[in-house]
Amino acid sequence: MDRPEQAHDIEETAARVVARGAARGVSIAVAESLTGGLVASTLVRTPGASAVLRLGVVAYATEMKGSVLRVPAALLAERGAVDPDVAIAMAHSVRELAAIDRGACTIGVATTGVAGPDGQDGHAPGEFHVGLVVATRDGLVAEHASRIVPGDREHVRAAAVRTALELLDAALDRTDLDVHSGSTP
Repeated sequence: MDRPEQAHDIEETAARVVARGAARGVSIAVAESLTGGLVASTLVRTPGASAVLRLGVVAYATEMKGSVLRVPAALLAERGAVDPDVAIAMAHSVRELAAIDRGACTIGVATTGVAGPDGQDGHAPGEFHVGLVVATRDGLVAEHASRIVPGDREHVRAAAVRTALELLDAALDRTDLDVHSGSTP
């Protein structure tokens, strides 16, 4: 995925997210395009991930972002799949999907972008966006991180995984998370 020391950092961040999320009763849902399941897989490598991870969806094709994750067709038509608002819409939808049987999921996170080697819809290889939607006591809060990183496909995908995990870790610093008793298994 990345150089050994960087892969170790990613694993440490994932373990921290799982431990902190479990301790707080937080649930997480992941929607992935660019990373093709690597965010969910990285979380799952940590023992105890089932206490936190509720759902992982890989919607690689643009039409799947619309039909499965309900990203608005107008947004996809206007901006394409490589867009921060698309990442936020994916995160919002996967969070809702994960809450289907319990009525609550704390955090949705999503990745979309271009791993390369070629560009897509006018976006250069290495561009990616990570969306995050967090349930707080005052309502939903959405944010995103956008990056352009040089390197081959695996380097770009690893950078997107790292960014997603860092956003999750930072979200767990919030003191206003809306955690429901039904959020954990």
